[in-house]
Amino acid sequence: MATIYKTVSGDVWDNIAKEVYGDESYTSFLMANNQQHLGYFVFPAGVELVIKDKPVEASTLPDWRS
Repeated sequence: MATIYKTVSGDVWDNIAKEVYGDESYTSFLMANNQQHLGYFVFPAGVELVIKDKPVEASTLPDWRS
């Protein structure tokens, strides 16, 4: 289920990803789901970003070990 994150002045993509997903490695995922805002590097206040659920990470264990 998607939620909305409303930016505060000075927000940047990687900090938002860290805040909402707990890890900056989700920055590309966040950006892919909010392509209409890719023109921003530093956000003004009040931009609404769609926060989709984190993608399910594939297990690195073989099937017989999971």
